[in-house]
Amino acid sequence: MANKFFLQAGAVLGVLGVALGAFGAHALKPTLEASGRMDTFETAVKYQFYHALALVLISILLQNAAITSAKWYNWAGYSFLGGVIVFSGSLYTICFTGIKAFGAVAPIGGTLMIAGWVLLFLGAMKQ
Repeated sequence: MANKFFLQAGAVLGVLGVALGAFGAHALKPTLEASGRMDTFETAVKYQFYHALALVLISILLQNAAITSAKWYNWAGYSFLGGVIVFSGSLYTICFTGIKAFGAVAPIGGTLMIAGWVLLFLGAMKQ
């Protein structure tokens, strides 16, 4: 069941990553360049996309995972998803609102992403 959730979450993040990336590269480009936030926007899209693929990987791993590794993969998936929401979400918020205070939230999302990779490693060790 969790593997379906992570596959769907990865697919949604992937679709949104492509759509937001295209939107930023075309419709928003003048605004993002004028505000000096093009790099910030590209970073948000890039990390969203990397972790969309990581969620798909988690989904695949969960299909045949032993019980001992499945719990680690589940935690990794939730960490990746939370990390994208917090990290990329805070960067998108900065780009769209100009409120730089959201930059203080981004490290929490980055920490969740790092934790996800550590948890993935631990799950692989238990496999």
